[in-house]
Amino acid sequence: MLDRLSLDGKVVLITGGGTGLGLAMTRALARAGASVVIAARRAGPIEEAAQEVRDLGQQALAVTADVTDSAQVNRMVSVALERFGRIDALINNAGAVQENVVKPIWEISDQQWHQVMNVNLTGAFYCARAVAKPMAGQGTGKIINVASGFGLRGGRDLYMYCVSKGGLLQLTRTLSFSLARHGITANTIVPGYIPTEATQSDILESLPKSGAFLPTGKLGRPEDLGPVVVFLASDASDYMTGETFILDGGGLAGGLAPTGYAPLAELEP
Repeated sequence: MLDRLSLDGKVVLITGGGTGLGLAMTRALARAGASVVIAARRAGPIEEAAQEVRDLGQQALAVTADVTDSAQVNRMVSVALERFGRIDALINNAGAVQENVVKPIWEISDQQWHQVMNVNLTGAFYCARAVAKPMAGQGTGKIINVASGFGLRGGRDLYMYCVSKGGLLQLTRTLSFSLARHGITANTIVPGYIPTEATQSDILESLPKSGAFLPTGKLGRPEDLGPVVVFLASDASDYMTGETFILDGGGLAGGLAPTGYAPLAELEP
């Protein structure tokens, strides 16, 4: 049974894999035996992550790419295929967090809306589109989207983030329904609030500073995503598709708008 969790011989492409949650997943994939293609806009972090993978004894390739540009996405996939000959799993992890604004809807500009939607949702679509045909040709593949608890509930004045992450859930369902006949599965990981450098934004101000509001009593760590992403990229998850895997310390267990754990706060007008 444990052999099916091994990623030996598999090639995994992860976007946003050089920092935060992405870096933690990259490390876990390498430890499980995968060759890892790490993509992001900045070369420095992904080159460092690629060296970590090599230090763990696995092959790695760093590719700079902006997922909002379909030409760069297509090039990223082509480079990965040229190097390794196949892509067994895609992890759509690139996301716009620091770019989010928390403000009334009438103050949100077109540019602010499109910036976040293009990274979080359109970029994931571009990446899935680029790998789908090669995966169909090899008769197998895994697409793993990284969403958020805010994709399952609303957030006050948090329009782009909530809508884009909710859209990722629907993208997963549509991919799973459409690509299953080609041997491709699609699933979503839904992390709760996990502190990273990327979350140091306006969103942070609207979130509790500790895990006291969670049933588990503690906030998550980036490393918590590792075992789940390895499972979803492995043969052990072959019969699972269109599913949502929530890692949030039980925050959504009481419903999409849980009560009883959240601290009371007076709302501003």
